[in-house]
Amino acid sequence: MALTEETQQDKIEIVGDYKHVQVRTATVIKRDGVEISRGFSRHVVAPDADITGESAEVQAICAAVHTQAVKDAYAAHLAAQAAEMTPAEEEPAAEETPAEGGE
Repeated sequence: MALTEETQQDKIEIVGDYKHVQVRTATVIKRDGVEISRGFSRHVVAPDADITGESAEVQAICAAVHTQAVKDAYAAHLAAQAAEMTPAEEEPAAEETPAEGGE
């Protein structure tokens, strides 16, 4: 009985306003050439990601959909999110003066 394991990118999707590329990878276990198990993992490639480690197919898709306009829009989106997350500077509290006629 020979067990073998192979991986294959079986689904590549383009999702969202910023054209994220979602890649599903299947890991297939076979015994004597007959599939006995299949598991999946996913990862997402953003427009600003380094794609040098991706497969040639994913690189080609990213090159087609991650245009400069998409990259610029995504960078602006990230900058806007970062600005929302940065706490606004609070004004110093006014010094309190004791009330007249107090104890």
